Amino acid sequence: MDNNLIPLILGMAVVTYGPRLLPFLFFSNTRIPRRVDAFLKCIPVAAIGALIIPGVITATPDMPEAALLGIGFTAVYSFFRGGIIVPVLGSVGVAYLVMAGLG
Repeated sequence: MDNNLIPLILGMAVVTYGPRLLPFLFFSNTRIPRRVDAFLKCIPVAAIGALIIPGVITATPDMPEAALLGIGFTAVYSFFRGGIIVPVLGSVGVAYLVMAGLG
């Protein structure tokens, strides 16, 4: 391995880890307001939606109804029961059944 790569990798590690560590060091005793905490709890859901939904819609371009029914199953099941495994497997199953039935 090139000797110039080691300082580069270490520098990238510090730059990546630093912003994650600094808030814990400086704000560990600070109490977060409830509204800010509620807002921060919404970020993972929004990020997952932004990452997954475009891929789901473009996964079956010939049968958009399969994607819509799969998303619908996931939304309804997750709203009432929660979890991650059953909604994902269920949406795949629903999309498969729609594609097999209509295809």
